[in-house]
Amino acid sequence: MNTQSDGVPESAMEAQGIAPAVVSRTRPLYWSVRRELWENRSIYVAPLAVAGVTVFGYLIALIHLPRHLQAMMVRNPTTPRVAVEQPYDFAAGLVMGTALIVAIFYCLDALHGERRDRSILFWKSMPVSDLNAVLAKALIPLLVLPLLSWGITVAEHWVMFVLNVTALVVKGQSPAALWAQLPLFHMELGLLYHLFTMHVLWHAPIYAYLIMVSGWARRATFLWAFLPPLAISILEKILFNTAHFAHMIQYRLAGDPALVASTAGTFPFDEHMTHLSPIMFLATPSLWTGLVVAALFLYAAVQLRRCQGPI
Repeated sequence: MNTQSDGVPESAMEAQGIAPAVVSRTRPLYWSVRRELWENRSIYVAPLAVAGVTVFGYLIALIHLPRHLQAMMVRNPTTPRVAVEQPYDFAAGLVMGTALIVAIFYCLDALHGERRDRSILFWKSMPVSDLNAVLAKALIPLLVLPLLSWGITVAEHWVMFVLNVTALVVKGQSPAALWAQLPLFHMELGLLYHLFTMHVLWHAPIYAYLIMVSGWARRATFLWAFLPPLAISILEKILFNTAHFAHMIQYRLAGDPALVASTAGTFPFDEHMTHLSPIMFLATPSLWTGLVVAALFLYAAVQLRRCQGPI
C-alpha cells in the first residue's frame, strides 16, 4: 500500500475525496499557524485576562445593579434597555480593543522577532516556504484573533447574563424583563459581522503593512512603522497645506462615515460599519483597493523574509 510521508495511507485520502496535493499544501500552513500560537501566548492570554477582570468587576457591580435599574425604570421606562446593554457593550469593546493592540504588536514582531533571536535559520531549514510562513503570520490578526475575541466575548456575555439573572432572583425580581431587554443573539451576530468587516477586511492593509515593516526594519519596528506616515503627513501640510494623506490614514483606521447606517435601537456598535449592508460593503471600491494593497504588502514581506538574514 502506498503511503504519504506523514504515514497517512494514500488510498484512505482518495477514498475520502482528499487530494494528496491539497493535503501536502495545507498541512505546513496549518502547523505554521499552530507554531505561532505556541510561541505567542499573548494572542489568547491577553483577551482572556481582560475578559476575566471585566467579569469580576461586573460581579461586584451587580450588588447595586438591580436597585439602580428599578430606580431608572421609575424615572424613564425606555432607559433600562440602554443601561442593561451598556456593560455588555463595554465588555465586548474591551476584548476587541485588547485583541487590536495584541494584533498590532504581534505584526510588528512577526518577522523581526525570528531575525532578532536568529531562529529564522532553523525555520528556513524546515520544509516550509517563505510564503507559508508569512501567510501563517498574517492569519493571526486576520482570522485567529477575530474569531478568538468573538468566542471569548460570547462566553463573557453569557457568564455576565447568568450572573445578572442570579442577582435578580436572589433579590426577588423576575429575570423575564432582562431577557426581553437584552438581545444577546442579535448582539453576538452583530459583533461577528463587525469583526469580519472592520477588523479583518477593512484593516487588512494595516496588518499587512506592519508585517512588511517587521520584515524590513533591523530595529525599532514601532518607530519605522509609525514615523514615516507621520512624516509624510507633516511634509504634505508644509509643502501643499493639504492633509490628503492624513485623511486617507484616518479613513482606513475608522472607516467611511458615509457607509455607516443609522439604525437606532439595534446592536450598540453603531459606528465602524456595524449596520452596513453586506452588499453595500462589498461594493465599496476602497475595500477592494485596500485588499489589493494588502496583497502587495504581503508579497513584499515574503520577498523580504526570503532575502533578509538574522540581525
